[in-house]
Amino acid sequence: MQAITVHDRDAGAGGLALTDLPHPHAAENDVVVRVHAAGFTRGELDWPATWTDRAGRDRTPSVPGHELSGVVEELGYGTTGLTVGQRVFGLADWTRNGSLAEYTAVEARNLTPLPADVDHTVAAALPVSGLTAWQGLFDHGRLTTGQTVVIHGAAGGVGSIAVQLAREAGARVIATGRAADRDTALALGADAFLDLESDRLQDAGEADVVLDVIGGEILDRSAALVRPGGTLVTIAAPPVVTPENGRAVFFVVESDRVRLADLVQRVRDGRLRIPVGEVRPLAEAPAAFAAGRGRHGRTIIRVVPEGDGAGSR
Repeated sequence: MQAITVHDRDAGAGGLALTDLPHPHAAENDVVVRVHAAGFTRGELDWPATWTDRAGRDRTPSVPGHELSGVVEELGYGTTGLTVGQRVFGLADWTRNGSLAEYTAVEARNLTPLPADVDHTVAAALPVSGLTAWQGLFDHGRLTTGQTVVIHGAAGGVGSIAVQLAREAGARVIATGRAADRDTALALGADAFLDLESDRLQDAGEADVVLDVIGGEILDRSAALVRPGGTLVTIAAPPVVTPENGRAVFFVVESDRVRLADLVQRVRDGRLRIPVGEVRPLAEAPAAFAAGRGRHGRTIIRVVPEGDGAGSR
């Protein structure tokens, strides 16, 4: 099969290449998925799990990408709950080869059935961004109706979903980002928008929850926005500056097939829009990895061309 691989952690995106790899093996409780579409996170080349397995052993050449949508090709021993030919989506394990490949082996517990009326490109953009937004707002931030939330990077993959979820939950949403993101954030349901390059961050006022995906100075300054009893939540780095009378939480997204089923139902109902920007073929994944953040949604890799439901290993 063909896959995007990387050998050298010092080479960055320039070290990514389209190569041939053996067809993956379905271990106990695994499934092999024929990947139709895949998502990736540009920072994952800096993650230790990209280079080593759970025991800390080198596992290069590694296949990056961890979001996938496709069709079950093979069941491992003892696997239940899924069937060959079923449409699924979810998260590939962090410490195993990922989704930028024609086939990948995934633990069955990390996959959720995909309804026939949801496109694979949309489904591949949902797992990391959708679960991060939900877990940040509600599991860690404990956001409830009537509270105020500041969402940094509100036009990005995580932020755009977080704005919609917070709005639906009955929260007041203050979105932040670059000036060019204003219209997008407001159209998603934000009550107000702050330009991080020209507006004063303190003008956001006090918030019950601050959800940060940016880190650095923005994360440090955000601690002052948290009202007593509130929470600063970030996926960027453990906070150095913490709220005086509140909580600070750094977390890494966790797979949750039940929550993914809920999120994809919201997509079907029209209650949640997933920002998909460019869709590129597998051979262009290295260039997509090296590019900056898209202006109009996440870049998704379409592994199986539209309308091609068959193919060989």
